[in-house]
Amino acid sequence: MVKNIIHIEGMSCGMCEAHIADTIRHAFPHAAHVSASRSKKEATFVTETPVEEAVIKKAIDETGYTYKGMKTEPYEKKGFFSRLFG
Repeated sequence: MVKNIIHIEGMSCGMCEAHIADTIRHAFPHAAHVSASRSKKEATFVTETPVEEAVIKKAIDETGYTYKGMKTEPYEKKGFFSRLFG
């Protein structure tokens, strides 16, 4: 699994965060753990495989916010016991 981190400018309130999260869910219906943060100026979500940068850029740009780039990193789902015992 892959954690996708999208850098976005222009979010200024909670509704902006919700709009970005909804846009990601619409563009990638199988995305999990979708979140957006105006203070960090980023959105994150998890997919089985890396997403195409052109697809996410187009989706973000269509909302009126500014796409500033993305990065990916491996994502491992951590279970209850791994949280307790490391």
